[in-house]
Amino acid sequence: MAETTHPGQPGTADKDLQQFLLDLGSALTASGEAVNLIEDHLHHLAEVCGAPQARVSVLPTYLAISMEPGRPVALESTSRLAGHLRLDQTAAVFEILKAAEGGQISPAEGSRRIHEVGQMTPRFRPTVSVLGHVVLTTGICLVLEPTWGDLVLAALFGALVGGLKLLARRWSSIQMILPVAAAFTVAAVTFLVVGQGWAQADLRAMVPPLVTFLPGAMLTMAVVEISAAEIVSGASRLVAGALQLMLLTFGIIGAAHVVGLPPPDRLAASASHELGWWTPWLGVLIIALGDYLHHSAPRGALRWLCLVLYTAWIAQFLGDQVFGGYLSGFIGAIAMTPVAYLVERRPSGPPALVSFMPAFWLLVPGALSVIGVTKYLGRGDPAGAQEFVSAVGSMIAVALGVLCGYPLYRALARGLATLARRRSA
Repeated sequence: MAETTHPGQPGTADKDLQQFLLDLGSALTASGEAVNLIEDHLHHLAEVCGAPQARVSVLPTYLAISMEPGRPVALESTSRLAGHLRLDQTAAVFEILKAAEGGQISPAEGSRRIHEVGQMTPRFRPTVSVLGHVVLTTGICLVLEPTWGDLVLAALFGALVGGLKLLARRWSSIQMILPVAAAFTVAAVTFLVVGQGWAQADLRAMVPPLVTFLPGAMLTMAVVEISAAEIVSGASRLVAGALQLMLLTFGIIGAAHVVGLPPPDRLAASASHELGWWTPWLGVLIIALGDYLHHSAPRGALRWLCLVLYTAWIAQFLGDQVFGGYLSGFIGAIAMTPVAYLVERRPSGPPALVSFMPAFWLLVPGALSVIGVTKYLGRGDPAGAQEFVSAVGSMIAVALGVLCGYPLYRALARGLATLARRRSA
């Protein structure tokens, strides 16, 4: 017998669509997408599915969706997909979004597939994930132009932190204290080894294994959201990112008080190009491989990761030569953003969020801030305070680069579409 629908009440189709929008919005939030873009995705999908008057509101902890003005509002907690999605899960969510916009799946099927994404197992075994963290750490260290001692010590730290992250997956209760524990352990060993002169190493060995904890992407997305007038979500990300940075800093400062800081000339020694001028260029490739393994990137994504990362690195390198180090992040971000979105248009290309999120670690917007805070609080070095302030400015520069890069992509996309129409005419 057919279902009876009373006036003003949604039918089964509307309920399925509403639930799908809630599930999809929750998954996009867990992937780290900016809330203004999530709302755009959901509005467009609702319009495609025959609900052009749908009202969508995305907040840090829940979504609210009404199919029409005056209809009841449905809420969905975004904590159901706890934590951040891996790169393969993020790619799967955007595949579902694309299929739904193309009318290839029904809302009920879309909700089922979103639930399956939440249960996806990583593409690689835990040991490969830890190995990926070692590779990622080694690549970041190469970009920082290390000594041989830095490189070996960073690789060992990468294995240690990768193992701690693996334990945190099994015991969620330690996830909050993991950044403090990792920062304290890595910093204490670094200060001890450098202070005793057991290895020719400095801060470039300590920073790379902690980069995966740095909230550079989170703080950048916060600036993007605040710029889009999403004040609640942007402020929430800003507070969460600042807390993450303070936890890391607390661990480093705690290690400095327990072990003691080495002499300044050892802690931040200069040994540029000791391994060769080619090390940063090789480091970018190794970072891409480490991201691919550690974050379980989707199949075929490695070449696209390399393309976006090298675009960001070359633009940052040129920006450093012309404008200086801190503004170079703006140049790198403004160059990588349209490339990431153009890659998304390719049939085999991963979503832009998958390809350019790892680039934030290449630009390292948070690494300088950790070094600056360590110098300032550990020794009272005024240069440390200046470096910390400059790092905050570089983080804002990266966010502005993303903001400027997206309109640049839209202009390129319109130009390519116009060119395609002229060729087909």
